[in-house]
Amino acid sequence: MLILAFSVYNSDLRWRVPEPVVRRRLDYETDDYVCWSSVRVMETVDLLVHSAAQLCTIPPQAGGPQRGMALGEPGLIADGAVAIAAGRVVAVGASRELASEYRASREIDARGKVVIPGFVDPHTHLVWMGDRAAEFEQRIAGATYIEIMAAGGGIMSTVRATREATVAELVAAMRPRLDRMLAHGATTVEVKTGYGLETEAELRQLEAIVALDRSHPATLVPTFLGAHAVPVGYKGRADAYVDLLVHEMLPAVVEKSRALGLERLPFCDVFCESGAFDLAQSRRILEAARALGFPLKIHVDEFTALGGARLAVELGATSADHLVTTPPEDIAALGASDTVAVSLPCTPFGLGHCEYTPARALLEAGAALALATDCNPGTAWNESMPFVLALACRYLRLTPAQALVAATLNAACALGLGDRVGSLAPGYAGDLLIVDVPDYRHLGYRFGANPVAIVVKGGKVVAANGQVMDA
Repeated sequence: MLILAFSVYNSDLRWRVPEPVVRRRLDYETDDYVCWSSVRVMETVDLLVHSAAQLCTIPPQAGGPQRGMALGEPGLIADGAVAIAAGRVVAVGASRELASEYRASREIDARGKVVIPGFVDPHTHLVWMGDRAAEFEQRIAGATYIEIMAAGGGIMSTVRATREATVAELVAAMRPRLDRMLAHGATTVEVKTGYGLETEAELRQLEAIVALDRSHPATLVPTFLGAHAVPVGYKGRADAYVDLLVHEMLPAVVEKSRALGLERLPFCDVFCESGAFDLAQSRRILEAARALGFPLKIHVDEFTALGGARLAVELGATSADHLVTTPPEDIAALGASDTVAVSLPCTPFGLGHCEYTPARALLEAGAALALATDCNPGTAWNESMPFVLALACRYLRLTPAQALVAATLNAACALGLGDRVGSLAPGYAGDLLIVDVPDYRHLGYRFGANPVAIVVKGGKVVAANGQVMDA
């Protein structure tokens, strides 16, 4: 498609010719004017999504997450459009404007629907075998999570099943879960090891995460969580297991990461909690990991406040996750830091608890707040980020706009990817969702069904109507 623009030049008038143009001099001229024909060359893009009832671009704040009470700027464009080329966003704006500037190999009419960035899920335990339905029944009867774990259930129940699995079996078990997560709009997903608790089993989980990342449309971000629990063989000898983590497991993960050709080391995470690893043990593991070059994460304050949030800030952790029982002084420390506070509302919901992350206090302190599923077999087998938004609006008292930003841009910042995904600003990855709702606020308002009609990853449609496309 070519648009012809004719411009007349004389001594009294100059009309600006749109750029870029190709000018062709015509065969006639007089003393008063020279006539040129100007042919606008439209830029070609791979995909143009247009006519969205609402386009939520989710703009970064000062190049980073949206923080504090400023959380919730959706960057709304009515009748919006997104142009994507070579896997990245080229332009966003009004549909009429982008239609006049770009010729697309493929167009998608999003009329009557909302377009948002792909969800980023920054905390999952997706690689496991078996299930814990029997323990769910025990909790319904009154047993606590800590009591079940102390009796050899909980995490250790999943460890026993996962240790026996091959890499291929782990990948096969993960794939359908990841398919469902992608169909619900999660285009970037963090995945932790942590159900091996011995060196070789942990390395097999890491290999499975990398293998699935390379064969699936979604992007997976690996995390090493060898410090998920103290294994049965080290009962009463937690410090000896920390020795194993520091001297054997962490160096082995470095070597395995190199062998797998990873561009960067996985995150290193620790479950800093009563019945798992105390503050001193958590510090020792994370300091050893940091010395080897690992970026850091930490589970804190899920049941008991041990000071883990302040440790996260002190060590420069990328995120501190759970944050249910976090005291005011630790909330203040998070608010003054670059550590992203990640709330996992599915976990207390799954446990039938009434206490949730004190999101309002975190925002008032100036913190960067993100959301995640915590998808795991014990407390939160949930593969739907839209359901996380619904919970966050009800129990964290976030507005729909705040929940949306916390599940996209801020969630990306919780993975150190806030300059690449989670926004539809030009230069960001072409990861977007076409959501079958007339207004983005429906994402917090409605629940129980999948509102995501089309998932685009890197400018390509990878899922539609709840089904992941064949590779």
